[in-house]
Amino acid sequence: MGAGHARRTLHSPDWTAVQTIIRKDSIMKTSSIVWIVIVVLVVIGLGWYAFSGSNSSTASLPQPVVTAISPATGTAAGGDTVMISGSGFTGTTQVNFGYTPAASFVLNSDSSITATSPSGSAGTTDITVVTANGTSATNPGDQFTYAASTATTTPQ
Repeated sequence: MGAGHARRTLHSPDWTAVQTIIRKDSIMKTSSIVWIVIVVLVVIGLGWYAFSGSNSSTASLPQPVVTAISPATGTAAGGDTVMISGSGFTGTTQVNFGYTPAASFVLNSDSSITATSPSGSAGTTDITVVTANGTSATNPGDQFTYAASTATTTPQ
């Protein structure tokens, strides 16, 4: 070393203390961000809940239920008028005899439908009512029996 130059010894800083300060600062910033994100998600969630109508005061219509039919027997040729009793019929879109749609139907009220049976095979089938809220579950009260057709002959 030349004249006029002093020798300096550089000491490294206490890196442990510096890292601790940085970590604490990062944790504070990170936890603040996490809380902000949580608050935003909760607010969005509550807004969606309110928007989706889950908290609305309007009641949805019940699923249809068939409790009885009259008459419970008809011809295999179809064309029989059948009164269907039950509940939740408002908004009926279809009446089925088994898997076959009724030839026609009239919604009389939320608890009454008049349907015309389609042609079918001899045997028993369930009558179901379809609305936007679902299809009525089958039960013994909705069973319609197609009678075997009997041919009559006239003596000559």
